[in-house]
Amino acid sequence: MATVLALKAALHGGPTAAGVLTSAVCCALWLGLLGVAHSRVRALTTAPRPPVLAPRQATAAVLCALALAVCAAVLVL
Repeated sequence: MATVLALKAALHGGPTAAGVLTSAVCCALWLGLLGVAHSRVRALTTAPRPPVLAPRQATAAVLCALALAVCAAVLVL
């Protein structure tokens, strides 16, 4: 939600190169986070007992979420 509001604020006065680039990075990070979440949901639904979340997937999800928050903050400023 914060990213959508930041995108709206950044592009309100007209698109700039920095605003468009940061928006593209935000979108890429969002897709990365969705990819990790989708992978986890598939893993949870395929086995009767859910497997443990791999550290690599957990790290990727946390890094995407943090980077997404940073990008949203950059868009607002």
